[in-house]
Amino acid sequence: MSCLLCRNMTISVVTPTYYRHAEVPGLLKALAQQTLLPLEVILVDGAPVAEKRTEDYLAAHAVDFPFAIRYIRHSGGTAIQRNRGIDEAKGDIIQFFDDDVRPDPGYLQAVADVFANDSTGRLGGVAGFRRNAWFDGMSTARWRWYKRLRLLSVFEGGRYDYHNGYPINNNMVQPFTGTRAVDFMTTACSAYLRKVFGEGLRFDAFFIGFGVLEDAHLSLSAKRRGWQLLQCGHATAVELSSPSGRTSPYIVASRTCYNYYFVFKSICGPLTAGQKWRFFRFQLFELFRALGSMLSHPGRASWLYFWGKGHGIVKTLVKG
Repeated sequence: MSCLLCRNMTISVVTPTYYRHAEVPGLLKALAQQTLLPLEVILVDGAPVAEKRTEDYLAAHAVDFPFAIRYIRHSGGTAIQRNRGIDEAKGDIIQFFDDDVRPDPGYLQAVADVFANDSTGRLGGVAGFRRNAWFDGMSTARWRWYKRLRLLSVFEGGRYDYHNGYPINNNMVQPFTGTRAVDFMTTACSAYLRKVFGEGLRFDAFFIGFGVLEDAHLSLSAKRRGWQLLQCGHATAVELSSPSGRTSPYIVASRTCYNYYFVFKSICGPLTAGQKWRFFRFQLFELFRALGSMLSHPGRASWLYFWGKGHGIVKTLVKG
């Protein structure tokens, strides 16, 4: 039954990109090696029109790939770019990959099999496993302090702490087989049934510009609508973590407070006094942790991160 259903299930890959002309060819070549080929690959480029290196590469090499490649110019940040890709996609499954992710050859087949074997009719999303990115959080001082101070109520990767608004890192899971339930998925490598988006679900316009936690908000919103989310241990990929197209540590740190609070309010609101207290207690701990990092490893990046975190806390208190 699985194989028959998979043959009838088409996949659209949606990838936002921004000054990643060196990374895009590698992703396309990895997709060309899939045992189940995508119907199409939709690349949504947020770089200005004057930046033509990705466009020029596709003009010369798109015909070399065994699937259709659609190239779209659209700015606004990765969340807005993915929305454009969703609107254009024709496949039954919409698979998100970051342009610096390299799926192993059986990735898309594994995802399609999970969807095909769903007997509930409520499976809406399947996340992959980045085999070079997993870590044992409890072996680090940071996570041991989280537990010692009871800053979190859950410590399983892919789960959301509904008590304080913190998403537990997707990578904090050891390699596994089969599937496991999760609360949220990262768009580095995750897939949704197209009909999930047919209900009007999209990345929220709040996340315009540099995105932080837009993927968690989307998947948590899907779960609130009754969709089940799973992570598949044999849908494996490698994440290269390209340094290109990154933004300032100041902005990243600021949004790890402000954006997190937006998601917390959206998913769990109206927030109780206890939830707000636990949220800001955690953020203050992170501020002091950033201060310690700045003092022990002085440099522009650590200084910017510390001040960004402080700015994010103040901004959230004033506007949140």
